[in-house]
Amino acid sequence: MSETTQQIADAFATWQNEDSKFENGNSAAGTRARKALQELTKRAKARRSEISEEKTARKEAKASAW
Repeated sequence: MSETTQQIADAFATWQNEDSKFENGNSAAGTRARKALQELTKRAKARRSEISEEKTARKEAKASAW
């Protein structure tokens, strides 16, 4: 598992925990849940870039093999 994938999993777990607290009436947890969602967005964008770079590299390697 890549480092970014692990960071996404960690941010998701944080969001679930804080969202649960928020649903139980802890308003401060709402802010933390929103922060975790923002972190998820940031990490997802980073992972999308990593995937695109990997696909491009594979495509170029395949083309140069011919």
